[in-house]
Formats: sequence, C-alpha cells, structure tokens
Amino acid sequence: MKKLYTILLILPFISFAQSVKGTFSPAENYTYAFLYKATPEGASYVDRGKLDNKGNFEITLDSTVSPGIYKIVYAIPPEENNFDFVYDGKETVAFNFNYENGVHFTESEENKLWNSYLKSMDMVNQTINNYYSKNNADKKGFKSIFKVLKDTQLAYEESAKGKLVSAFITANRPYIPAQYEDLETYSNNLKKNYLKQIDFSNNLLQSSSFLVDRVTAYVFNIVEDPSEDIYKALVDDVASAISDDDLVIKTSLLEILWQRFVTLENHNLANYITDSYLLSLANKTDNIVLAETITSYKNTSIGTKAPNFEIPLENSTSSLHDLEGAEHYLLIFWSSGCGHCLAELPKVKELVAENPDLKVVAYGLEENDIKWLEEIKKYPNFTHVLGLGKWENPMVKTYGVAATPMYFLLSSSKIIMAKPYAYEDLEMVLKDL
Repeated sequence: MKKLYTILLILPFISFAQSVKGTFSPAENYTYAFLYKATPEGASYVDRGKLDNKGNFEITLDSTVSPGIYKIVYAIPPEENNFDFVYDGKETVAFNFNYENGVHFTESEENKLWNSYLKSMDMVNQTINNYYSKNNADKKGFKSIFKVLKDTQLAYEESAKGKLVSAFITANRPYIPAQYEDLETYSNNLKKNYLKQIDFSNNLLQSSSFLVDRVTAYVFNIVEDPSEDIYKALVDDVASAISDDDLVIKTSLLEILWQRFVTLENHNLANYITDSYLLSLANKTDNIVLAETITSYKNTSIGTKAPNFEIPLENSTSSLHDLEGAEHYLLIFWSSGCGHCLAELPKVKELVAENPDLKVVAYGLEENDIKWLEEIKKYPNFTHVLGLGKWENPMVKTYGVAATPMYFLLSSSKIIMAKPYAYEDLEMVLKDL
C-alpha cells in the first residue's frame, strides 16, 4: 500500500481564486497530494492537500501561482508516483485518479483537450495498425485512414490555439504520408520524423515529462531487438535533434539515456554516450558532479582495467597493476570507522581463505592511521593500503565510491570482472570462480 511522505513546509494562508482538486481511489491508499511547480531545472514545492475519508482534496491557488506545468505527487518514491498537468492561471483543475487507470480530468479545458487529443490519436493509430496487420494494399483505404489522421491533428491544433497545451499537440504532430507506403517504408519514415516536430527549446516541454517520454521511447521502443550499433545510431539521432543552443536540456536528456543503459548494465552504450556527448556537455555546462559520476563509472565498468594506485611496501613501493601471484584479486574499499565494514571484513576473511588463488587488496579510507593500524592486524594476509583524506581521497572519485565497504573483483591482469553490491552478492560471485 502506498503511503505519502510528509513535507514539513506549509505556506501561509492567502486569499485564493482558482484551485487544484481531485479524488483518489481507493481512498485508503493515499493521504496527501503534493503540488509542485515544474521547471526545466526541477520542481518547486507549492502546497499540499490532505485527503478526506473519501479521497478528496483541494488546494486553493491565487494570482502568485503562475501559469505553467505542475505536478501532483501522490506517493513515494515521488519520481515514480506523479503526473503532470497544465495550469493556465485562469481555470480550476479537477481530476479523478486511481493507480490502474491513471488520471482523468473533469475540469480544465487545457487538460481535457490534451486527454481527448491523446485518445483520438490513439484510436486513429490503432486503425493504422489494423490496416497494416492485414497486409492491406488498398490505396483508397490507405488514403482515407491518413486523411482522418490529418484532419484529427488539424482540428485539435485549431482548438488549442491560444492555449498552453498547443505546444504539446504541435510537438506530437504525426508523420502523414503524401502517397501510399508499404509497411516497411511507412515504418522507416515514421522513425525519421519521430523527433522532427519537437521544439526542444520550448520551456513548457522542458518542464514536463514530454521530452523524456519522447526521447526514451525513440531509443528503447521504436526498434524491436536493436543491436548495439542501432542503439548507438538512435542515441546519435537524439543528440543531433537537440541544438547546442539548448545545452542544459540536451545534457539532461542524454544523462537520462546514460542512466537507463547503466540500469540495464549495458556498459558499452553508457560509455559510448559519455565519450561521444555527455562528458563534453557536462564540462560545457560546468556540471562537475555529472562529469565525475560518468568518469568514475567509465573507469570502473566491467571489462575495464581497474585504475592504478600505489601500494607502499615495507622497503619499496609497488602498485595495483604490478601485483602478481594470483588468478584473481578482490579490491575492497573500507574504513576502520565503518560499522558495516567491521562486520563484513571477518566474513570476507573466512570466504577468501578457501581460495588460495584469490588475494585481497584492502584500501582503507581514513582520517588518520590510529584505528586502521589496529584493525589491519586482524587481516595479515590482506594487502593493505592507507587512503588518507577519507572521502576526499582521490580514489573515491576515481572508483566512484559512494559507500563502504565496496567490492571489485579483478582478474590477474586487473580487469574488472564484477562489482558485487553487498556481501551476499560477493558470496555468489566468488562461488562461481
């Protein structure tokens, strides 16, 4: 059951004119509706409405609430449980919502028009799908279907004139063939024109989920079972469709694609986006955090040689790359002040004791060496490295260490083979050696 999180920010009561109101069902699954103003940079909290026992809420608005794109967040995590709507500064917005069917607007011409448009276009597109699914070559029928598509689009564009929703209806303008096309030709032309009508510099589109939905659909849904080369071509299409005059939104959308490939554990495509576009864009937009994140991910992708670092020995200095004598190496970033580390390292010691061809390199992230010197006595067979500066140590950024302990399984040539997230994952990985 989804329960809403609490935000302890309440605006002073003001005299209001319009409102945002709705009904959530089933009522017992929801507690609050949170209203945010969406911008290309993010979302700003406006107000919240507590639901009554029937699932109803209302948030009143005054003239300081400007027209634009707004979001209702109804559950956690907020990035997955929200929806956009248009507020024109003049009309009340009302809706019904349930998780299975989504949102249905009952008041607000802007939002009702958009919903009506989407349903109408979906019906016409279904007719087109039915036409091609029957291997139909009836040119008269083809012409009739696409005339309906054209007329429907033009009618909604006319109805949307002067409204904020016009930007969305125009951006969604479909490809309409000038003459009969077989399925393969139509599919290719549909793909070629998929992004052409979108004004990526439009503030309303940037503030909504429209651009994200459109771009991710283009890369992940438009081609069935794409190869790596096709994925790269689709990413290239997205990058070329967005002008360098819109660097912020271009960076944001390519970062979203990068993150999707990271989630899919497709290191090659994630790093292709980094090398081809994202690192340069991060530098141009002074996005230091993004630059460091994608660089550390690339440095530690599976199949990549682990970044090197010095290993002080008793009478000399070696390095990670120079270590010899084992088929595999387990690199652990840990800290003597980390409770999880102190609980897991003894288990790791027992686990690796069963494998003489596996050596452990324990990189301690420490403020000083006092406690570290005592702890390492418990692990005489580990190769220990003291990383002073703790979270400011250079290896933290190089390896993208966000928490400790963090594990990397390396081959004898120090190629990263696995990055177990937790001890249980490490057990599974080591059993397969």
